[in-house]
Amino acid sequence: MSVRPKISPGGFSLAGHEGALISVSIDVEPRHLESLLEALAQVSFPINPQVYHEAVMVYVYAGRCEEVAATLVEFPAYAERLEEVRRVLDACGFDPASVHAAGMLDSIHADSAPEPAPAGAPYLSRYRLKHRVAAAAR
Repeated sequence: MSVRPKISPGGFSLAGHEGALISVSIDVEPRHLESLLEALAQVSFPINPQVYHEAVMVYVYAGRCEEVAATLVEFPAYAERLEEVRRVLDACGFDPASVHAAGMLDSIHADSAPEPAPAGAPYLSRYRLKHRVAAAAR
């Protein structure tokens, strides 16, 4: 693995033999945090999670937004490992849709990019804010 970023058509990318380095973010209800961390301990690679207890999920509907308090668990991983994370969470009773991945450099340099809603969702998009204070300042 090279420590230099590879230049891709879209800009810079950090990549190794297991794909691009990504930032994985999982939203969880605070009461399920310990169970989520136990589930993540079952993946085949080491995870050193950053936990944001004062996070907010912002759901965008036609004509309005709704903020929901959440706990976010974030960690770096390689893109080829993302499906393993989703499979383990699903096997442990967590919704694989709670997992969001973004390019590591994008995650570092951007506040929060909107996530498109899955098919059938009542909202148009959503985004994650790591700190509730940031949501109030919007």
